[in-house]
Amino acid sequence: MAVSSFARAFPSFECRSDPDFSLPEIPSAGYSAGSKSAVLRGAAGGYGLSSPILKFPPNFVRQLSVKSRRNCSNIGVAQIVAASWSNNHGAPAPTPAATAVDAAAAAAAAAPVETGAANGVLPAKDPCCEGENVQIDDSPKHKYASFLNSDGSVAIHAGERLGRAIVTDAITTPVVNTSAYFFKKTADLIDFKEKRATSFEYGRYGNYTTLVAEEKISALEGAETTLLMASGMCVSTVMLMALVPAGGHLVTTTDCYRKTRIFIENFLPKMGITATVIDPADIGGLESALEKNNVSIFFTESPTNPFLRCVDIERVSKLCHDKGALVCVDGTFATPMNQKALALGADLVVHSATKYIAGHNDVLAGTISGPEKLVSVVRNLHHVLGGALNPNAAYLIIRGMKTLHLRVQQQNSTAQRMAEILEAHPKIRCVYYPGLASHPEHHLAKKQMTGFGGVVSFEVDGDLHKTAKFIDSLRIPYIAPSFGGCESIVDQPAIMSYWDLPQSERAKYGILDNLVRFSFGVEDFEDLKSDILQALEMI
Repeated sequence: MAVSSFARAFPSFECRSDPDFSLPEIPSAGYSAGSKSAVLRGAAGGYGLSSPILKFPPNFVRQLSVKSRRNCSNIGVAQIVAASWSNNHGAPAPTPAATAVDAAAAAAAAAPVETGAANGVLPAKDPCCEGENVQIDDSPKHKYASFLNSDGSVAIHAGERLGRAIVTDAITTPVVNTSAYFFKKTADLIDFKEKRATSFEYGRYGNYTTLVAEEKISALEGAETTLLMASGMCVSTVMLMALVPAGGHLVTTTDCYRKTRIFIENFLPKMGITATVIDPADIGGLESALEKNNVSIFFTESPTNPFLRCVDIERVSKLCHDKGALVCVDGTFATPMNQKALALGADLVVHSATKYIAGHNDVLAGTISGPEKLVSVVRNLHHVLGGALNPNAAYLIIRGMKTLHLRVQQQNSTAQRMAEILEAHPKIRCVYYPGLASHPEHHLAKKQMTGFGGVVSFEVDGDLHKTAKFIDSLRIPYIAPSFGGCESIVDQPAIMSYWDLPQSERAKYGILDNLVRFSFGVEDFEDLKSDILQALEMI
């Protein structure tokens, strides 16, 4: 078998479970001419001359592809030689800085670890991560706002430049594809079990890549903690099962995602859990339900699906809290950019991260944010039921969130302008969008939202078939479920979500045959406007 010249030129590398990142102290003065060879000799020969170019982790060579190893420059060769020397020789005498880091690590290991209610699965902070740009205290992530003034900046940097749990100098967060986490010795395992050390332990209980995505969402929502799951429905169902006791009662709204309603109406009763369903604006109905029942939670979307009704979060939170009930808001349509449900008084906020948060129609995920004492109850049940998010999906969410503020700004603008155009069009009967003065909760939406979202629902002046003809005449949007992605999506709810029900049953939920839900992507506004107006001319 052929042996590469690289393998002959450099000795083999040892794999170590605890790579040593300490390096020789760099002299303040430079080095003389002919330094290229001096660097190579110094790296291979002892503790003498060193250079900043050698400051690479000892496993650097293992991170290079075969092609890059064969085509590396002279600088790259020096880096590889330095890594090879570090792996195959004794570690250099520690510098004062390295000694200080070791002492701090020893002190941290000796001190008791506070794990809160998260079952000790949060990762321990690594001293190698600490620096002037890394937040190392335990303050809530929303305190990033003290030096990052916009949600857009927070969405980009929270959990990464500002305190990443993964030790790396890569700008992008690596994908940690592992199903379990090992312990170096049994004593370490016992320390973990007795809460003196932290670990994820098993892939279902957490992942370093997923943690970064969770910290971004916590920072945006001003939440103490966030938990990601495999889908938005997974979050909703686990949350309700965890927080509503057997035989308990909850309140929800008439306008909501159909699968949520199915779970509440068909599955929770098997656990003896009953529900009161009210109109989103029916404050009297909520007060009555709170008086007559021992309500555990008021669970609502705001805006709702598909009519984009808005709930007065501040008011209902006060009413519910006075009666000992929790408030959970599904803010998927709003996004953390347009609405801060926790700041308005809600106890928990959930999102289908599949939609705006990930934003590229390529991942399924759900998220719940709030105080640790509540989220930990949901987390405990989640660990039993499963539904863990794949770390590759978490990576896609992280990537998507870095353009969240730009996408939402564009989608807000396009939806607002198109809603106004549609409302004035003779072939449109009615438009549902909280940014319009005609919307029943327009003034409320202006009070608690900074933008009104990228989804507009409207009724075409026609029947099922005429509405379908309009949709089929569109060339830009995809006919599909979901919303919130870069690509525009359109659907006819009577067919897409309610086709299994007769027309009379659909009408009970307000789902008429001529209803259209349009999710605006980030395409050019004029292109979308032209496409929609031309399609309306076809009917």
